[in-house]
Amino acid sequence: MWSDKESSIDFLNFNETAESIKDLITERELMPISVGIFGNWGAGKSTILELTKTSLENDSKEGKEYIQIHFDAWMFEGFDDAKAALLETIASELIKEAEGDKGLLEKAEEFSKRVDKIRLLGMLAEGGAALSGFPTFGLSQKLISWFGEDDEEPETQIEEDEFDIGDVKAAAGRVSKVAKSGKGVLKPKKKLSPPTEIRKFRSAYSSLLESFNRPLIVYVDNLDRCSPINAISTLEAIRLFLFLPNTAFVIAADEDMIRLAVPHFHKGASQRHQTDYLDKLIQIPVHVPKPGVAEVRAYLMMLIASDKKVEKPEFEKIRSKLEESLRLSWQQDRIAVDDLLADCDIDNKDELRGEFKVAEQLAPILAESSNINGNPRIVKRLLNQVRMRLKTAKRRGMQLDEKTITKLVIFERCMGTQATNKLYEFIDKEKGLPAVIADMENIDVEFDLTKLPDEWKHDLEFLDKWSKLQPSFAGQNLTAAAYLSRQSIPMGVINSVMSGAAQKLLDGLSKQKNRLSQTNSKLIELTSQEEYLSVMDALIEKFKLVEDWNKMPLGFYGARLLALKDGKCKSVFWAYANTVPNKAWKKPIVKELEGVK
Repeated sequence: MWSDKESSIDFLNFNETAESIKDLITERELMPISVGIFGNWGAGKSTILELTKTSLENDSKEGKEYIQIHFDAWMFEGFDDAKAALLETIASELIKEAEGDKGLLEKAEEFSKRVDKIRLLGMLAEGGAALSGFPTFGLSQKLISWFGEDDEEPETQIEEDEFDIGDVKAAAGRVSKVAKSGKGVLKPKKKLSPPTEIRKFRSAYSSLLESFNRPLIVYVDNLDRCSPINAISTLEAIRLFLFLPNTAFVIAADEDMIRLAVPHFHKGASQRHQTDYLDKLIQIPVHVPKPGVAEVRAYLMMLIASDKKVEKPEFEKIRSKLEESLRLSWQQDRIAVDDLLADCDIDNKDELRGEFKVAEQLAPILAESSNINGNPRIVKRLLNQVRMRLKTAKRRGMQLDEKTITKLVIFERCMGTQATNKLYEFIDKEKGLPAVIADMENIDVEFDLTKLPDEWKHDLEFLDKWSKLQPSFAGQNLTAAAYLSRQSIPMGVINSVMSGAAQKLLDGLSKQKNRLSQTNSKLIELTSQEEYLSVMDALIEKFKLVEDWNKMPLGFYGARLLALKDGKCKSVFWAYANTVPNKAWKKPIVKELEGVK
């Protein structure tokens, strides 16, 4: 089994991208700088962050010259204000770095107090002032964005009570209680002006970094797992540090998700505002390279080598050869398996060679299938499904090999639940030996496409490649394999390889009552296309539980909306809709989908 977390070891030649980012953030003349690592869910953004950080740490000279901080935005989802969490993380890490130097520590603690005041301003606006009727004028939303308005003080200011400003949460709670009791907002003593406090915050930070004489690099990860509000709130906090010396931010994000999240935070944002927002915040965008066949081949081989517990020196030898081969792929053929293992001292070399040969066969279909697209996370989760089923098969005494299970798992993922169920119907009816599979695999006879069920016709290109995968199913009894696979549907096919965005889409579409939904249309845009079919399959599984078809079931309009967005989903939904009892409400939907088979 393989861990789903980011890796500090490069399996996909991401080191080239990481080294380019490292060159940017260590160029003092370019600071301050913000670099965005853009890619879909599971594309490898977190791994590139980790590789960049590790590369800098391993450089004995440069590693000591920089302060590196990793911030996981998702960790604070639902627990803390995103802006405050980022600011406090930076402040606490700088205090740790200053330990042992009295002068530095004093400056770090002063900066930390400034962070507390920045947070306090927002808490007073939301937790106290609004409750007592005190006008906030949207202070909690506008606070961070005011940092550049040095020339003019706003008319509205928040007053500070007699309390220890370090205990921000206690102070905000106290203010809230006072407001609820109707005794006024705060006991006047001195005034806190947002622009003034933000200027002092930036001044304290600049002074601290100058004293450290070490630039700060902040890695921000998992923004695409956060709610739109928290994702944008985190980026708003980063704006406080923009244009301050000796600072670099490296931000991993799904570019489309951020753009579509802007209106959730900035109400009434125009389409141009959505487009411009990230462009203004990120100075240098870096897109995660999409893995091709060669990259997926190398990735599979490295996953296999790690699973086989290849000793570190030999493991690194294999990794280095594959990395070099990928770098030179523009001018020479991929390194052959035998050359890859030629000088490796490995006990189970023949077994490893055999698995590497299988990886070569799988790579094209995993890289080119529109439901996988070489996505590293999906590839890894598919392999984990194979291992889980293999272990189950052994416990039950089933004589199934890994190649057979792998071929079926790939069919499930790429063709979807409805097509897979049809395959298992054939297996059941024909006692484990479906004739349609044997005909597809027979290269000596041209296959008659009319023999295919409607559920299979949405991806003929995949079926052609899949039928050529080893092992051949012709003459092989698939009864046990089908039984084992059915235990994993729909959970194995859908939930285990579905991102947070896809799960939100499924939930939204399942609840859709009306023909159109602007919210669900946005959720579709936020979800990677390779996950659409999994979402459609999950919707249809829900419809199969419906008993009363006299009225349209909840979510049917949601499935229609997704079908109109994606051709494969449209074909699958059309095939299923034709099995639903004919009712008046169904006719306009089926008519809209006609012509796709």
